[in-house]
Amino acid sequence: MYQQKFFTIRLKPENSRIVEVLDQRVLPFKESIIELHTSDDAIHAIKEMVVRGAPLIGITAAYGLYLACLEAPFQQAQFSNHVKHVAEKLIDARPTAVNLKRAVDLCLDAMHSGMSPEAQTKIVLQTAIQLEEEDQNANYKIGEFGLGLLEEILANKKNGEPIQILTHCNAGALGCTAWGTATAPMYLAKEKGLNIHVWVDETRPRNQGYLTAWELEKQNIPHTLITDNTGGLLMLQHKIDLVIVGADRVTKNGDTANKIGTYLKAVAAKDNNIPFYVALPLSTYDPTLADGVKEIEIEERNGDEIRFSSVWNGEEVHKMQTINEEVKVYNPGFDITPSRLITGFITENGVLKPDQLV
Repeated sequence: MYQQKFFTIRLKPENSRIVEVLDQRVLPFKESIIELHTSDDAIHAIKEMVVRGAPLIGITAAYGLYLACLEAPFQQAQFSNHVKHVAEKLIDARPTAVNLKRAVDLCLDAMHSGMSPEAQTKIVLQTAIQLEEEDQNANYKIGEFGLGLLEEILANKKNGEPIQILTHCNAGALGCTAWGTATAPMYLAKEKGLNIHVWVDETRPRNQGYLTAWELEKQNIPHTLITDNTGGLLMLQHKIDLVIVGADRVTKNGDTANKIGTYLKAVAAKDNNIPFYVALPLSTYDPTLADGVKEIEIEERNGDEIRFSSVWNGEEVHKMQTINEEVKVYNPGFDITPSRLITGFITENGVLKPDQLV
């Protein structure tokens, strides 16, 4: 039976005015909990990737708005102004992932039913908890539908060979509150006794693939960490059965924003006739944008993520310089995979073709 051996976000058990998050900047070396006491703490956690992954960013933003309610003056006009101001700052913290704005908007809309700051604070908290529950339920259903795809592949396998899965970035439980999106089928496959092996991209420059490897190790799922550019060779050598990645925003036409490097995996998969699936909770679907290539805002991150690397010295994580500081770098956090390269979207409502999202 799958049991998650960590949490990503929760109210502090002894004090519900404090939100606790797992600091993902120091994983996989150290499990460290950070307390969020204020809305600024939540904004910092989102912007600096203490938390990461589209679903978790959205849920953190909802809890950040709850913290904004707690710290606001309890006179209605001042309370409302403060909460709206924090909402704008939260939305600006990371612009590509649609879950963030969706979560903030849901909290703001729900607040209208409250007649006082105290009531509105409770409503925002209830909305954050509801978003967390919806995330877990959606991810489990994604796991069930993804498991069906794995079972189809297994039926054509010979001699007990494992199903070979390639994933990019971390779309695991660390990017959500439980199960993950791309990893949910893997966890259910493990639970059912299917023989699987996962190829895990490092995903530079932030190395989120290390987090996927950390998760899979905790669940005893066979996996191998590879550099980002190894996946194409593995596909050419017929060592990959399918690719499953996550998403930060999917537009009406099925174009998908995900961690930088996803597009190249999709191109290689297409060239080698390998199925390329996107694990998509429908909270990450954005029908307000028609064309992802033209319309999705790509977050450009600080160039120091390339100029410096995070290393572990046995006691703590620290930065080491990898290139001269005056070197010009370009560091987009995401790329866009056009829908023509995507085999299907694994959603909580089933496996959908890109033209079925409308």
